[in-house]
Amino acid sequence: MPKFLKTTIRGFPWNRLLFLFCALFIYRLGAHIPIPSINLNQLTQLFEKNQNNILGMFNMFSGGALSHLTIFSLGIMPYISSSIIMQLLSSILPKFENLKKEGELGKYKIAQYTRFSTLILAILQGSGISLILESQKNLVLNTGIYFYFITILTLVSGTMFLMWLSEQITEYGLGNGTSIIIFSGIISSLPNTLINLIKLVKIDLINVLLVILISLLLLIMTYFVVFIECGQRKILINYIRKEVNNRIYSNKSSYLPLKLNIAGVIPAIFASSIILFPITIISWFISFANKNNFFIIFLKNLINLISPGKLLHSILYTIAIIFFCFFYATLIFNSKETADNLKKSGAFIPGIRPGYQTIRYIDNIIMRLTLSGSIYIAFVCLIPEFFISQFNIPFYFGGTSLLIVVIVTIDFLTQIQNYILSQKYESLFRKVNFKKNIFY
Repeated sequence: MPKFLKTTIRGFPWNRLLFLFCALFIYRLGAHIPIPSINLNQLTQLFEKNQNNILGMFNMFSGGALSHLTIFSLGIMPYISSSIIMQLLSSILPKFENLKKEGELGKYKIAQYTRFSTLILAILQGSGISLILESQKNLVLNTGIYFYFITILTLVSGTMFLMWLSEQITEYGLGNGTSIIIFSGIISSLPNTLINLIKLVKIDLINVLLVILISLLLLIMTYFVVFIECGQRKILINYIRKEVNNRIYSNKSSYLPLKLNIAGVIPAIFASSIILFPITIISWFISFANKNNFFIIFLKNLINLISPGKLLHSILYTIAIIFFCFFYATLIFNSKETADNLKKSGAFIPGIRPGYQTIRYIDNIIMRLTLSGSIYIAFVCLIPEFFISQFNIPFYFGGTSLLIVVIVTIDFLTQIQNYILSQKYESLFRKVNFKKNIFY
């Protein structure tokens, strides 16, 4: 066996990987336990009609749990939303900004606020889902207060359990727990998609050449996403010369790495929610109205204009992605804090004065990176929609899901590599300390 493979197997975190598999097994098991008093046949018809709106997107992130109304139907989205709200408050309100600077105690308090806000959001979303379910004909078998109570309690409990499970994965498993749960939900729908695709090819509803074209497009887009996500803009940094014991040590150079896509996949998720939410609300309003007056006709035409695959939808989607990219980049990257840390450590950017000039220089780079990153996200998200609308593909192939899968996979592999390296360094330090104890 090669030496590299032996060292990799020795340092591989098998216990963490086993814990991750057990946690994901529990998650997928709960995604198949339905809530009571639901007519599953009517539920399937409801989701077939609402496949291209916000219900379809949330169903994708929940791994199909929402389409079967299981105990994990709300998924992890309330926790993600509350985490982003806390990040926003940490950059706006002085109280949360001071908590962020308090170290571990501040992080613990922010985590507690995030959990409480997740509970509130889950209750609101669970109440909305129960009202929508009860309003549909022949969908709920036993209506009344009992149905509302059981549905809200089940959905909220499922979300809080997933929040706890994601935190356990982050601490005892591998990768970010929230991202891993969303990743597993998206991956779980791929086998059914492939089976349905093979069935459609057999009955000649889809051309084989079209399937080959889609497969090639998927490979090219995956390579493109990996290339961009692994790309970095490195800023050269020099350190001031130090004099220790009448010796002058020359200044060292290093780099400040900045990702090409700073905002990640969050802007695509938020942009999809903002665009699809009014479409879903208007569609439900039209179904309840059942009138053919001027206002209802106007709303139907509006839905047709902003539905996925239309030109107006692509324009609004691109604008929303660009906006959320700049908005979220300002939340997760603080150029003033970075400049202060460089100044405290005796580092400087060649040709740039410390302080305001450094902040301005970093801000200009961040603006250019964010603009290019937003264009890249919009391109990856719109290309699949173009193919779906032009070639009438009978299944959903989303750019947002591709971004999530690739980004989470890269982060997962990076964390495994870092863990293996840390294990090697720990074993090396143990050997050095053992030799010191023997000779001294």
